[in-house]
Amino acid sequence: MRGCERARAIVPAMTPATEADWYEEYLAPILAIRVVDTLDAAIDHIAAYGSQHTDAIVTEDYSAAMRFLREVDSSSVMVNASTRFADGFEYGLGAEIGISTNKLHARGPVGLEGLTSRKWVVFGSGQIRT
Repeated sequence: MRGCERARAIVPAMTPATEADWYEEYLAPILAIRVVDTLDAAIDHIAAYGSQHTDAIVTEDYSAAMRFLREVDSSSVMVNASTRFADGFEYGLGAEIGISTNKLHARGPVGLEGLTSRKWVVFGSGQIRT
């Protein structure tokens, strides 16, 4: 775990996070943690540093969850569920052959379907995927 100063106050053994950690997509069991005061600050952090792939909120506040779903611009946005559910097979699409967070990717003749993109929304109550 790598964390901001406030996160390290909660878990002192955590490695200090650097600015680069907020941009990093770890392909290993590494987690960068930043403590923020408000939902606005969390959404701003995601907008600045996120990959637009998958983001989640853990909350009992329904209004906060709905606002998070509306305002976070990611291909998968989850409430009270593990981000590990962001998977083509889990979404019923079959085996994945690639991942894209692009908004428009059509080539050749383009119809309405080619000009739209999907945002997957997952509601949970604490589920994880092992």
